[in-house]
Amino acid sequence: MITIVDYGVGNLGSIINMLKKVGFKAIASSDPEVLQQAEKIILPGIGAFDAGMNKLNERGLVPLLNDLALQKKVPFLGLCLGLQLMTLGSEEGQTQGLGWLDAETVRFRFDGEQSHLKVPHMGWNTIDLCRPHPLFTDLEPGSRFYFVHSYYVQSHDPAAVLAETEYGVRFASILGKGNIMGAQFHPEKSHKFGMRLLRNFAEAVK
Repeated sequence: MITIVDYGVGNLGSIINMLKKVGFKAIASSDPEVLQQAEKIILPGIGAFDAGMNKLNERGLVPLLNDLALQKKVPFLGLCLGLQLMTLGSEEGQTQGLGWLDAETVRFRFDGEQSHLKVPHMGWNTIDLCRPHPLFTDLEPGSRFYFVHSYYVQSHDPAAVLAETEYGVRFASILGKGNIMGAQFHPEKSHKFGMRLLRNFAEAVK
């Protein structure tokens, strides 16, 4: 069973429906007993960093998620803001992140020749795979995903960068370290490419 953390932020229904299309059952919950039984966990997210962390803290979920991710080694997949919450913190706010990834979340800043680039980075873009990973099983070359974000993740650990995307700068669009993974884009909005990635998380990631 794949469990999606329901903390009031994210496209829970869309993620559940996408997983159902590829043959996997998923539920959304914030119940600690349900989360403790999860075989795999998706941490979704849309919106501001501090608001997301505050919602996790208000529901008392941070210690439980830390235990599941860091001690029990349950496979986690963060999506968009969910990935950013896995970092040390964000320029967007003051609240400390989960700190599962040695990385920080910073804002796109464009001037000079790049001043025409709009923030947020919104729309379809490709990813460049940096190294093999179960998430990439049978993923088509040139796969495109749907992005909506004003902030991106800068990793202090090059080995954790699984894929990069170009938008004024090259930024980490997929990160992974052991059982902890995250994507900056929205696979639930990325049609067949997103379906493949979610299927790989459900099927190929152990």
